[in-house]
Amino acid sequence: MFSFAVYSFPKSDSYKEILVSSMVAGLSFYIFLIVFQPFGTENFHHQYKYLLLFPYSLIFGIAFFIGDLCIIRFKDWNIGLELLKLIGIIFLASILSYFYNSLFISHVKLSFINYLYMFLYCLALGIPISTIYILSRCIYLKNIHEKTADQVSKKLAEHHQPTDHKLNKTLNISANNINLQISENHFLCALSMENYCSVYFIENDQVKKMLIRISLSNLLNQVQTDCIKRCHRSYIINLDQVKNIKGNAQGYRLFLSEIDFEIPVSRSFISLIIPKLKDLKV
Repeated sequence: MFSFAVYSFPKSDSYKEILVSSMVAGLSFYIFLIVFQPFGTENFHHQYKYLLLFPYSLIFGIAFFIGDLCIIRFKDWNIGLELLKLIGIIFLASILSYFYNSLFISHVKLSFINYLYMFLYCLALGIPISTIYILSRCIYLKNIHEKTADQVSKKLAEHHQPTDHKLNKTLNISANNINLQISENHFLCALSMENYCSVYFIENDQVKKMLIRISLSNLLNQVQTDCIKRCHRSYIINLDQVKNIKGNAQGYRLFLSEIDFEIPVSRSFISLIIPKLKDLKV
């Protein structure tokens, strides 16, 4: 029933992105508040009514900022964790809103019942705002990644052959009793599976797969070059062998003509992989 919760979700990875998205979320809350004036807000009369309501937007903006800041170092993020984060944001915003309302607007005695009312108000307003936040973020990232993927794909189609100066470079992979030598342009990719790595390469014009007992990080130390990079916590890829690229809200997917599966690019590796692809194929 809740299987959708395990799907990856693109969290914010830069402080600038966190700041901008938090400001937009807070401003959206303020617009929603003054346009619809829910929960008796229309009966609140004051000379500086809209000025007194503005701190609620600051409260929600700060809550979003703190929430995104707390998860910036998390590597794997999914829809379930994103929903938990949004619940935490609403909870924090309800506490701050309750104290602001009680101390500066309503001037009522602090009580748990009054806080419950404020929590329900914040929940009712937070759900549509959070939904808009999630959808707009997904649409924005999807459009950005698709546009970039289209641009890179065109370059890949024009320059699809490995460069000649790399033909004689040899990669040496040593692990346990295995010693494997592969030309750099014959190395395709590597997939990590716990303590093993599946290495894909071309030998005698055929794609070979070798299972080696080695960690991905140790393998990367032996094969990393200007073209061979880590693009995901479970993948190493030869960027000079990439034939196509597609983008979505989660990031990018790379395709090699010699293998029948796609290789994902984690958001944390986008700033490394995409510029490299552009430079390699110019």
